[in-house]
Amino acid sequence: MAVKSRIERKRPKEARSRTDLGKLKLAGVALCFALIWVLLWGRAAYVQLYLGPKLSVAASKQNLATEFELGERGRIYASNNALLATSVESKSVYASPVEIQNPARTAQTLAQILGAPRKNLQKDLASSKGFVWVKRQIEDREAQELAKANLPGIHLTSEFRRMYPNRHLAGQVLGFVDVDGKGLEGVEGLFDERMAGGRAKFVVQRDASGRRLYLDAQGKEMNIKGQDVRLTLDTVVQDAAEQALADAVNKYNGRSGMAIVVRVETGEILALAHYPYFNSNSPQDSKPAARRNRSALDIFEPGSTMKPFLFAAALEQKVIDPNKVFDCENGKWTLRGKTIRDTHPYRWLSANRVLRYSSNIGTAKIGLALGAQPFYTVLRGLGFGDKPGLGLPSESVGILRQPKEWSEFDLAAISFGQGIGVTGLQMAKAYLCLANKGVAKPLVLVADPPLAETPEPVRVFSAKTADSVLSMMREVVEEDGTGKVARIPGVTMAGKTGTAQKVGGAGKGYGDGIVASFVGLVPADKPEFLFMVSVDEPTPVSFGGVVAAPAVRDIAIKTLSYYGRLPEAKGAPQADAPEFSMTARATHAPTAEGGGATVPNLMGLSVRRALEVLGKRGVVPSLKGGGMEITNQKPAPGEPWPEGGAAAGGESFVLWLGHGEKEKKQ
Repeated sequence: MAVKSRIERKRPKEARSRTDLGKLKLAGVALCFALIWVLLWGRAAYVQLYLGPKLSVAASKQNLATEFELGERGRIYASNNALLATSVESKSVYASPVEIQNPARTAQTLAQILGAPRKNLQKDLASSKGFVWVKRQIEDREAQELAKANLPGIHLTSEFRRMYPNRHLAGQVLGFVDVDGKGLEGVEGLFDERMAGGRAKFVVQRDASGRRLYLDAQGKEMNIKGQDVRLTLDTVVQDAAEQALADAVNKYNGRSGMAIVVRVETGEILALAHYPYFNSNSPQDSKPAARRNRSALDIFEPGSTMKPFLFAAALEQKVIDPNKVFDCENGKWTLRGKTIRDTHPYRWLSANRVLRYSSNIGTAKIGLALGAQPFYTVLRGLGFGDKPGLGLPSESVGILRQPKEWSEFDLAAISFGQGIGVTGLQMAKAYLCLANKGVAKPLVLVADPPLAETPEPVRVFSAKTADSVLSMMREVVEEDGTGKVARIPGVTMAGKTGTAQKVGGAGKGYGDGIVASFVGLVPADKPEFLFMVSVDEPTPVSFGGVVAAPAVRDIAIKTLSYYGRLPEAKGAPQADAPEFSMTARATHAPTAEGGGATVPNLMGLSVRRALEVLGKRGVVPSLKGGGMEITNQKPAPGEPWPEGGAAAGGESFVLWLGHGEKEKKQ
């Protein structure tokens, strides 16, 4: 019993020992798990709190991509809604040199596709830069070939390239932009801030392969497109002016020329043409002289086109009346030791004939009778000595000295347009005052946005004075005056010729160069349109009535026809006759919309009707000869329409004018 009792007492002790060991093991395991848990939480805290920002940035680089989008530059429109300037999306190539493993091989492939120098490409691709432009605004074919090549480190991006659909049309007025889309000259420079596109930043997701996933429009909800600009130019009138101007400059071997057409009632400039042409699509291929807006910048002595303003001032001051007679000294007169000459030897001429025959001597005597201060006051009122006010960055104020600096001979010379410097726009603005019955109004080139401050109209002459001067100017064209070449049958025109000597080298005396000009106002009694053409240094003929007047006539015919103001020629088909009757002799008559597969027979039609038919096809023809009826044409009837429409210009479509049999018998 005693032994059994000892055995029983020993068993609880061993059990207790085993229980304590199990608890110890359990505690050890728990402690291990606790340590592991603490370490995991510590690591998590370290990653989240300390490494979190860095890892977040790294993850964003892998999963997200930040992109920038440049807005499209605003467009430029003409008054007839024709598009003058727009932007088209194009591809540009850039490289990430750090991603390129074999610069030499990559440069060789790029050189073959883009036609760029391989050595320059290899040098750029071997650099340590993160971004390098390879070529901007490439062709679609080049972009497709690059995409197929799939060169590591070579990327394509979208940009906007400026395009001018009408090529050289109004090129000097529009200006151009650089490769980054910044406006540099003309309207592009003037409204660069308005038309420039904005910049939007947005984030897109990427998949495991790095492809972008455009899930929404985040960042694109803002309007980043530039604002549009609308000009008063009309592409049809502008094209007619450029064609006529080019013909005049080339026919008489001139250095350059400019032409201006203005709607009298509003002062809106319908055409502002220059020659030689300038194509805004490729400014790098032109010389700086071709980009000049000569009508706003170039200063020249106007010559006899200045005379109507002197006559208006003298009439206003009652110094003369249209019938007052002046001795024109048989074409040669010496004043203060200097000789003033006329092109023809006139003796006694009334004031209206002095203007009709453009006598410098008679005009000088009227200027001396008027006096320097009254004439200067009128010139300032007409806008001479000030910028024309169009807002263009290249406007000039011209040259107009104070009257106290004028000698007696200076006053005489300025009276017939020598000794004063003006611009084409200044002359147009001054003639606009005469056309508006003596009220000076501003010229307008930009319809939208309007100028912040528009000058109020100011009366410079009385309506009676303006009417008297217009009547005198009508004799210049419709009688046997110097502008008779500009006559248009059935249309009254008031005009003035100008043949001004140019200052010689070093500004001393006058050289052999001549500026030939002509200004026409139609109709003469109540002008609706103002036309001005000026040709620099024409040869061998240099008279304004021979060089510039025919160009004004050509522009006026097309403009009047375009606006329905040109009367029908006598004996020609009537404008209200059916379409088919007017083209009865056509081998392929045009449709009512001016369509048809080939050119119709226009011979025998009036100028007005022929221009209407061609206008439906967007064709502005070149006119040659006199009369008001079509006697010949190119292309011939039945030939295909010339390519390019109104933008073709030049000799693509020519109409020869003459007098029909019925008209000859009148």
